[in-house]
Order: sequence, then C-alpha cells, then structure tokens
Amino acid sequence: MKIVLDNVTHPQVIALLNEHLQDMHSNSPPDAVHALNVGRLQSADVRFFSLWCDGKLAACGALKRLDGDRGELKSMRSANGFRGKGYGRKLLRFLIRDARAGGMTELYLETGNAPLFDAARALYSSEGFEYCGPFARYRENDFSCFMKLDLTHQKVSLN
Repeated sequence: MKIVLDNVTHPQVIALLNEHLQDMHSNSPPDAVHALNVGRLQSADVRFFSLWCDGKLAACGALKRLDGDRGELKSMRSANGFRGKGYGRKLLRFLIRDARAGGMTELYLETGNAPLFDAARALYSSEGFEYCGPFARYRENDFSCFMKLDLTHQKVSLN
C-alpha cells in the first residue's frame, strides 16, 4: 500500500473522481452536490492524495484549506473492489495527520444524510468527527450533514 500526493492526472484517478461526481449527482439534487471536479482539485488550496495497492487505485481524498488553521475533507472515495477493507480508514487517518502537520486545528466535512452515506458517516464518527452546523459557505439543507474534528485534542492511530 502506498499513499501519494497526487497531481490528479492519472486516468484511474480521473475515472474514480468522475464516478464519484456521477454518484453524487445521481443521489442528490444539484444544489446539494459539493464534490469538487478535477480542475478544482488541482487548485493551490487543495492537497489531493491517492492510495494505491499493487498498482491499482484503492482510494482517494483531499484536504482543502479553508483559512489559516481550518481545513475540509473533500472527495473521499474508495474504488469498487476496495470498499469495506479498511483503505478508506487508512487514507482518512493519513489525511488527519497531514492536516495536523500542516497546522490545521479543525477539520470539517460535508457528506450526505441518505442511507447511501451511512458507511461514510459511521467511519467519520468512529474516527472522532462530531456533527456540527454548516461551515464556510455551506447552508443548511435537507440532503447534507456536517461534521467537525478538533485536531488539537484528537489522537489518531498510526495504523
């Protein structure tokens, strides 16, 4: 297993991100889809990572800096065939460590509240994220839930 800082140009990465966007648009109204496209994931305020196993893309995720010490998780996605095997958790823990190393003290995320997102919400909760209100430019809506992790107190496993 290898996690790399990614420039979002590999065909497997682009395919997984397009699948992610398609799923989001298929399961949420347009104004509740907050996933970033490839171009936006290549912005200077975003650090995008991919997790590879034996040359195959297993998962991806990004950290977007909101301001000086606050960040947001974006584009967390495990590839088909790698779901339920712990790769998402490994990448999430890596992203939390990277956020902390980058001086972030709070890490936020927006995810869906439909059953499709149950596993994601359970993963985030199990790693210490707590439900909160909207942050940054988000607004309350019927399809989103918001979570926050205080990085100043949270200890993250290295496994």
